[in-house]
Formats: sequence, C-alpha cells, structure tokens
Amino acid sequence: MASDRQVEVDGRELKLTNLDKVLYPEADFTKGEVIDYYAKVADAMVPHLAGRALTLRRFPEGVDDTDAAFFEKRCPKHRPEWVQTTRVLAGPHSGYIDYCVCDDLPTLIWMAQLAAIELHPSLSLGSKHEQPTVLAFDLDPGPPAGILDCSRVALRLREVLDHVGIECFAKTSGSKGMQLYVPLNTPTSYEETRPFAQALAKLLAKQTPDEVIAKMGKKTLRKGKVLIDWYQNNERKTTIAVYSLRARERPTVSTPVSWEEVEHALDNEDAASLAFEAAEVLDRIERHGDLFAPVLELKQALPKM
Repeated sequence: MASDRQVEVDGRELKLTNLDKVLYPEADFTKGEVIDYYAKVADAMVPHLAGRALTLRRFPEGVDDTDAAFFEKRCPKHRPEWVQTTRVLAGPHSGYIDYCVCDDLPTLIWMAQLAAIELHPSLSLGSKHEQPTVLAFDLDPGPPAGILDCSRVALRLREVLDHVGIECFAKTSGSKGMQLYVPLNTPTSYEETRPFAQALAKLLAKQTPDEVIAKMGKKTLRKGKVLIDWYQNNERKTTIAVYSLRARERPTVSTPVSWEEVEHALDNEDAASLAFEAAEVLDRIERHGDLFAPVLELKQALPKM
C-alpha cells in the first residue's frame, strides 16, 4: 500500500497520508488498516454515531505513545467544509464547543485519517443534548477482576431490568470491561436516567458487596470488584462507541454480544471468547448483522421511582 493516497469517498475528496505507519506495534497493524477497518464497519457503525457530539481520542504516534495521544472535543478547524458539527455546552467554564458529528462514511474515513483510533459519542443527539436516547451502565473491573466478573454483574442487572419490563443490550468495552445499554428513544432527561441507574447500582452493591461497588473512590477499594459506573448518564460524559477500535496492545473493538454469548463465556470461564479484534468484528457483522441495532429503535420508558 502506498504511504499517501488521494481518494474519493461517496463524492468527497480525501487525502490519506502515512498509510504504512504502524499504529499497533504488537500487532503490526498500520494506519491504512485502521482506515480500512472503519471503511468496512461504517454501515453498522455510522447509525450509532449520527447526530451525536463526538470526542475523538487521537494517537498520531500509535497506541504505545500515550504522551503524544490526546482527547479532542473541539472539531478541528482544518476540517473539510462538509464535516458536520453540533454546538454543545461543554461545561460551566468551557462554554459552547463545536463538536464533530459523524453522519456518513467520508466523515468516518476523515476521522480515521486523523488517527482518531477511539470515538466517544454522547448518549444524546446534538439537537437535543439534554435528552439521552439510552441509559448506560459502564462495568469497570478492578484487578484481578475481569470481563467474566463484569459478565456476572451484567446478567444480574439484566435480571433486575427484566423484572420491570425493560430490555437491555450488552457490548464489550474492547478493553477489560463491559457496557449495558438500555434503549429509551422516548422523551426523558438525565435527571431521570441518572438516579435510576444509581439506584440499580446501589442495589447490586448492597446485595453483593464483595463483588460490586457503586461509588467512585480510591482504587484500592475497587480491588477484585466491578464498579458499576452509573454517572456515565450525564450530558457531559461520553462512552466508547460501539464498533470503535480501542487503543490497547492489539486492535480490539467494543463489540456487541448476545446474552447467550455472555452466559456461555461465564459458564465455561472463557474470557477469551469475549475479546474481539477488527477482522473478527467484521466477520461477526457479516454473519449476525448489527446486534446493537435495537438500541437505535426500541422505545422504552423507565418506571417511576
């Protein structure tokens, strides 16, 4: 593959540079392969990004060089004129920021060209930033706990939600954890979703205090436990996008998984079965379609507390 290339993507002109630069040294995975992955996953991924404020996590020197890596909230000024943005109040001291929005394949390719390995969208659409479309639980294991411990907690959360008639969907974080998404797609607010998520997290922490923690704090208190991060349900927070690559040693991906896969992994103590790299994810989409598609369409309302 040539190091630089001028391409046309759906009628948009893009210059791709340093395509042979290795961004994942352990896997010898190049920038060109990162761009190729995002091009191939776009049909499944873009609907989950469309209309949402995106924070980019860029690794211009590769995943090993964390000193050169950075989060980018403000959409770069040198962006092509066709890249869409949404203006969002970033915080009491930050004012309004124009975030990038990824509504199409050319924009996704442009972001990959920036070495934006990780994409972190809001839980809301930019047009209604105070109204989340989902409720999210971020399950973060404290070593030596791992993804199987997260699976156990995820199944408990699913059971509690099932009792109140609410469906949820799981994805790996692409790192060591797992996330549960509760599709809402009905008018709500973070003032409703956050207390609900907090109440469920506290319930599980009370029931299984040796396994679950629901309060952010010293890492020593989290040893061997799974933190249920309910505070992700906040208009100023973002969560790793479904199908996003992660900046780990290898090109792992935040991947939707079926509940049958979660149960099977737990029953067989097979953590490896819940780890997926780029090529495997593309194969899964080919075989199963987008397992996260219901998150975009399913309409549910949280029960009153």
